[in-house]
Amino acid sequence: MTHPRPSLPRPHRHDVLIACAGFSVGVLLWSYGLYTTGDRVFDQRWAALVPLAVMSGAEALRRAAPRTALVLGTLALVADQFTNGNLATVLMFTDVVYAAVVYGTPVQARRIPYTTALVTVATTVVFLIWWQNAIALLVGVVTGMVSFLPAVTGSIVRNHREAAEAARLRAEQIALLAEMDRAQAVAAERARMARELHDVVANHLSAIAIHSTAALSLDDPGTTRQALTVIRENSVAGLAEMRRLIGLLRDSGAETAPAATASLAGLDALVAQAGANGAASGLRFALDDARQDGPGLPAPVELAAYRIVQEALTNALKHAAPGEVRVALARADGALRVTVTSPYGERPGPRAPGSGAGLVGMRERVALLGGELAAGPVPADGGGRVWRVRAELPVDVSEEERT
Repeated sequence: MTHPRPSLPRPHRHDVLIACAGFSVGVLLWSYGLYTTGDRVFDQRWAALVPLAVMSGAEALRRAAPRTALVLGTLALVADQFTNGNLATVLMFTDVVYAAVVYGTPVQARRIPYTTALVTVATTVVFLIWWQNAIALLVGVVTGMVSFLPAVTGSIVRNHREAAEAARLRAEQIALLAEMDRAQAVAAERARMARELHDVVANHLSAIAIHSTAALSLDDPGTTRQALTVIRENSVAGLAEMRRLIGLLRDSGAETAPAATASLAGLDALVAQAGANGAASGLRFALDDARQDGPGLPAPVELAAYRIVQEALTNALKHAAPGEVRVALARADGALRVTVTSPYGERPGPRAPGSGAGLVGMRERVALLGGELAAGPVPADGGGRVWRVRAELPVDVSEEERT
């Protein structure tokens, strides 16, 4: 198994230009004989070009390989002290130190300023002990300007860049969260609109479907006339409800009066309408409102209870066997209890198809209020079985007191 060879770092285009410019300036200074010192170990004129060339190579790697560039640059700076010296070599070293902090790893960015500070202090102390004059302090200042000052500058620049990047990431996260909230709000609004549309239309359309099927299947003029009358009443009522719902969805102006919201005060009319629609199927409807006089219910609770009763009556019109459908309301222990029972079994005559969306809508309404819903067949008191829908809707006490 052959391992791929590690690829050499590719210098950045701008770094190559900086290296070429620094080398050109160094050669220009060298050609005019402008050295930083004299009388060194290697006093040949060409010797100063070797550290200059190595420093230029380190400068080309300042961004692609900052650690390697810093090592090469340090070696070149030390070697430059044994020649006549070149100012361009020293200046390029300061940039290499700065780039090692800015573009290096986080560990390097933390260690290099401390290391250069220690080098500066150590150099100053050594030369003070050796020379015992003020020139040693000048050497320490120059060492700090060449090594420590670029490192501190690079650390400040890096911290600012990291803070800007963190702020950008936070802004992106906030924008993403805002978009998620908007999408969730749109989905919740669409679900609410779907529930309202289903609850408003399903009751009337179910009655229309049942009576139109009966009118088509029975060749009796009286039955047909009665069925058409019920169909017309439910069509008119359904259109009225649709207009009310569309009015709520539209952007209403300040001069438009708000539409009335369905409440428990309309249960008598709702049950009476269900009785008219279900008479042909042998269904009787009764309302048992056991609530005592007291503070009013919050609007969301009233709307949810009304829609649950409406959907339960619609399901009874579709599927219940002949018998009595009873709606019971009670309020106790800080909750409103809504119970709708209907005969369970096979029914003769026409039936309207169902999709199951009504139960889903009821569960969603109850879940939004933090309540509980149970729907299914249960044993009846007098024998047999009934289909029972039972909802527990908690009432907010603080909201009651404000009502």
